This record gives sequence, C-alpha cells and structure tokens, in this order.
Amino acid sequence: MTGLEQLQITLNGKPRKWLVTGCAGFIGSNLLETLLQLNQTVVGVDNFSTGYQRNLDEVRELVGEERWARFAFIHSDIRDLETCRRAVRGVDYVLHQAALGSVPRSIADPLATNDVNVTGFLNMLVASRDAGVVSFVYAASSATYGDHPGLPKVEEHIGKPLSPYAVTKLVNELYAEVFARTYGFNSIGLRYFNVFGKRQDPDGAYAAVIPKWIAAMIRNEDVVINGDGQTSRDFCFVDNAVQANLLAAVAAEGSKNAVYNVAVNDVTTLDQLFVYLKTELSKSDIKFNKEPLYADFRKGDVRHSLADISKAVRHLGYTPAFKIKDGLAAAMPWYIDHAGQTGASRASG
Repeated sequence: MTGLEQLQITLNGKPRKWLVTGCAGFIGSNLLETLLQLNQTVVGVDNFSTGYQRNLDEVRELVGEERWARFAFIHSDIRDLETCRRAVRGVDYVLHQAALGSVPRSIADPLATNDVNVTGFLNMLVASRDAGVVSFVYAASSATYGDHPGLPKVEEHIGKPLSPYAVTKLVNELYAEVFARTYGFNSIGLRYFNVFGKRQDPDGAYAAVIPKWIAAMIRNEDVVINGDGQTSRDFCFVDNAVQANLLAAVAAEGSKNAVYNVAVNDVTTLDQLFVYLKTELSKSDIKFNKEPLYADFRKGDVRHSLADISKAVRHLGYTPAFKIKDGLAAAMPWYIDHAGQTGASRASG
C-alpha cells in the first residue's frame, strides 16, 4: 500500500478541515475535488482573477450535492489580511495555491505579480501562524532555479531568477524559512514543474503550452514553438501535484521547513511534445497536419528543466503515478470537450 493510499483511508475515517486558496483555479480546483471526494470539509478562497466559476461548478457536479455541502466558498482576495484571517479560522491544513502565475505576465506587470505573490503570501503566513494551523503547504515553482545550469534540478542548488515571477516565488521560500526560524512556524513548499491536466485554461495570453497547443490543434490553428524546439521540460500531470499536496499536509515535523520538487524526473522537448499531442489527438480521430511555426525564444524562460524528485520520495512518500504520456491520455478527453471555451465565460469579480 502506497503512502497516498494509506492517507486516503485515514482521511476518510477521520475528516479534517482544509483551506484551499485559489480554489477556482487549475490546481486548486483539482485539490478541492479530491478533498471533497475524501469527505473532507473545505474552505476555499478565490477572487476569480485567474480562476473560474465554471471550475467550481464542474467540481460540484462531479462530487455530488452531499459532498458539496462540506464546502464553504469565500469570494475575496488574499491581499486582504482580514480575508485570510477569516479563511483560516478553525482550519487544520492550509494548501496555498493562489498566485499570479506566468513568466510573461510577470514581465508585463511585475507590480501585480509582486502584490499577489508576495503580499498575499505573507498575509496567508501571518494569518495561518496566528490561527495555529496544523500545517501550511504552499505552491512554489521550478522557476526558482533560474539560471542554474545543473540537471537534474536539486532543491539545495538554485541560480539567479530570470523573471519577476521567479523572484516572487523565491521570496515566498525565504519568508517561509524566516517564519520557521523566527516564530517556529514550519511549512512545506512544493516546487511545481510544468503541471498540466483538466481545468487548465486553454485560452488567453498566458495559457500554458499544453492546453494552448491542444486547443490550436483542435481548431486547426497554427502551433507556435518559442525557440528551436529543443527547450525541454519535466511535465507533471496534476494528479501527481495533488498527491504531493496531501502527503505534504500530513508530513512529520522533521520533514517540514523544506521545499520539494514536484515532477516525474522525465524530460520532454517541445518538439517531442508537439508529436505527443498530435498522436494523442489522433486517437480521438482529430487529425492535425500542419507543421509547427518557430518563433523567438521568450524572455525569462529557462532553457532546460528536469527535476530530481528523490527528496520528495524519501521524506513525503511521493510516488508520481503519471508520466507525460499517461497524463495526456487521462486529460485529453477534458481538453477536447473544453477546447472551445474562451475567457468570455470567466466569472466576473
């Protein structure tokens, strides 16, 4: 029995109260769905800046009304400290996912990225510390590795940040470490590596590469590869990220005050990804016959990214069940069903 299977049995038998910030977003809504399926009580916070009401509606349909009744939603912003204090009241475990992601977005608007990712993060730390929550897990990022050339990426060795977004994620880790040393408030940061899966927005200027390319292929639009196609990533299916969050939440004290890579230790170039997506879509009789277009490298992008996950395996019991092709096969039906949706259906607020 894996650590996750044992944890699922434990949680089903002894429900806890969880807070998921960014619960209407991509990873947040997947966490919400899993926790409600495990009969947990969940509080969620989202301001719909990058999350969607439709994600919450989808979770509600999937889990059913009885489980949905265990969820309390706060439509507000983590940049407001009182919102954070209200959200953590009576909570055992905090899973902090709310952030403004995207390297290009941070280059275009570094002030907004800093405001949400640093001020909002600090608000959540303060509120969680004062409320005495059992554990605090936050979404860190592989962007923190910056210009460090080493592969695979090992948690203890980082370089200089390459974007404002990377700076904010590094500051999160520094604040978390200072809170442990100064206040004895331990937390765990999860450095996500290119997470993909259902409820990941395929549209907009800052869409991630996998949903963006799938949507383009389904619509028979051009697929644009930034660079020469040899840029590589360690793509991580969202179920792996959900597993890491749950395991981190219940980790022993000796495993806290640390950061862990969340990936699969597998490398895929953008050229390879293009072929994988075409192949997977063809299984649903969707043929894409165009060749990709190549454009300039994007500012702030890391050239290669591959994670050493041994620390998470050793300390958290993390065992990623999905490599990229497995994850694409699992997620493709959702992507196909939702490729036509656009930002027009985004909830207001």
